[in-house]
Amino acid sequence: MLENLIAAVAAWIVAVVSAAGYSGVAALMAIESACIPLPSEIIMPFAGYIASTGRFSLPLAATAGAIGCNIGSTIAYAVGFYGGRPFVERWGRFVLLSGEDLQRAERFFARFGNAAVFIARLLPVVRTFISLPAGMARMRQLPFQFYTFVGSWLWCFALAYVGYELGRRWESDPRLRAVLHSMDAVIIGVIVLGAAWLVISRLRRRRRE
Repeated sequence: MLENLIAAVAAWIVAVVSAAGYSGVAALMAIESACIPLPSEIIMPFAGYIASTGRFSLPLAATAGAIGCNIGSTIAYAVGFYGGRPFVERWGRFVLLSGEDLQRAERFFARFGNAAVFIARLLPVVRTFISLPAGMARMRQLPFQFYTFVGSWLWCFALAYVGYELGRRWESDPRLRAVLHSMDAVIIGVIVLGAAWLVISRLRRRRRE
């Protein structure tokens, strides 16, 4: 059941990016940055793959992703700013945000201050939730938007570059194609198990809390 759900989400991401282009990349990254569990690790590599076919520009794909991150992060910032901790704790469970996730993001922000917004954008998991404590701390909008865009652009470009290089070498390097084909089942299994572990562990933490 969970495997089918993950496969369906991945297929939906591919369809949106294929059909909507840059705006699809921006919309999907906005959803991810609004604390909704949608993996940028699928969105941006596929955008990079499309860039390898000539349909996208790699820098523009990263820019579209970063713009989407700013849009979604602004929504999450507003939730933290106006709702505060009680609101986040009450409703966060519906997007699999546990109290532990929120505390981790708060500690990260408390340790690094405004720069935490930039640093967190380069890290998995915490990058998604850092906007909440930034909003709760009333961080000024200009540095928040700047740090969010720069950090997100680097993250998006790095992921897109991976997809770009794989796509570029897919046709030119038959050995790479053979290796990837032989590892298809392993790669899919690792992704499915990793996603399943993440979802199940968050659900268990939520029940304990």
